[in-house]
Amino acid sequence: MRTLVVFESAFGNTRKVAEAIAGGLERSGQVDVVEVGHATPTLVDGADLLVLGGPTHAFGMTRPSTREDAARQGADPGAAGHGGLREWLPALRDVSPALAAAAFDTRVRKVRRLPGSAARGAAKELRRLGYWLVAEPESFYVEDVRGPLVQGELARARLWGDRLGALVAPSHQSG
Repeated sequence: MRTLVVFESAFGNTRKVAEAIAGGLERSGQVDVVEVGHATPTLVDGADLLVLGGPTHAFGMTRPSTREDAARQGADPGAAGHGGLREWLPALRDVSPALAAAAFDTRVRKVRRLPGSAARGAAKELRRLGYWLVAEPESFYVEDVRGPLVQGELARARLWGDRLGALVAPSHQSG
């Protein structure tokens, strides 16, 4: 099984979660982890599972204005300039959607009950594009906008990746 994990990260927390998810997925096969600014839609070709992740900004996926605001707060300045999942997802129209997908986000723990989620937005777009969602969108929590991740979240992300792999791998094993 081949999995592609595409993420965007402003402060590095979503990157850490993406890498932990990939660690769990490695039990099921090959995993490529790619930052959205370096992810071409053709990377999706040949994948069995696509996992997307990004930070929740202003109740959803990032926008140019929210990435600029994050940069003013100390985020990686490069993250503001190359676009995010919101801009990348439409390019998947030209790629075969006949594969499994999942979405995750990072969000501030203090606001667990606020509406909106980057993961739910990405999942909705993936469904609209014809992808098969193997799991409900998942959120991983940070203490504050800059982080750090809440204790235990990386272990939870690794377990989530392992579960995703277990859900998809059996349908791709020949035997």
